[in-house]
Amino acid sequence: METFWKTIGLYNASTWPYQLAFIALAIVCTLFMAFRPDRRSTVCMKLFFVAVYLWIAVAYFYVYCSERSYNIVMALFWGVLAVSWLWDLFSGYTTFQRHAKYKTLARLLIFMPFFYPLASLWRGMAFPEITSPVMPCSVVVFTIGILLLYSDKINLFIVLLLCHWSLIGLSKTFFFNIPEDYLLASSSVPALYLFFKEYYFRNITAATKPTVRGMNWLLLAICIGVGIVLMTSMFTELARDF
Repeated sequence: METFWKTIGLYNASTWPYQLAFIALAIVCTLFMAFRPDRRSTVCMKLFFVAVYLWIAVAYFYVYCSERSYNIVMALFWGVLAVSWLWDLFSGYTTFQRHAKYKTLARLLIFMPFFYPLASLWRGMAFPEITSPVMPCSVVVFTIGILLLYSDKINLFIVLLLCHWSLIGLSKTFFFNIPEDYLLASSSVPALYLFFKEYYFRNITAATKPTVRGMNWLLLAICIGVGIVLMTSMFTELARDF
């Protein structure tokens, strides 16, 4: 636990100007999508996702979380997500067409990353050892909000990986004393259920990319591998700290 918050403090203290730049880019891309919903705004948002997911993989996990025993597998996990967004950028599979049925929840999720540092401050923590808007769980919440608000056609592989990360976030609330991550669980779980309800089960017989069978096998392999390594590493680190 001590190592966990130490690495967060190091990350925030060293990268806060870059984090502010990512926040500004997210705001610009979101406003661009809201007022000029066309191919250019779609490309901008996908480029932002590629960049911020690579940032989390390399800067957050590989560099600043190097003291954590599970940092490599998490860096690889986020690298897979970044590559998935890069593939989506070139394939054009996710269309980012407005889907206003769940707009209230979607907008709440888009603004949710700003509640993370407020929640840390509210429970008596101080910068730099606080959660920030450019950390894994807050980025996941923002991504789910954008997908829920703008996508009639989505990359199910990305959604399912985000679902897996939400489950990881639930475990961290207990192991590392991060009640802020209840924001992820309480908001993203209903949103992910809506994805399955609206897009997966309704189109289970339709052609998808990747195919339903291929996606299931690929996701199963990744989730099993990540789950085994993550749980082993977590218990190893807890034993070391206590």
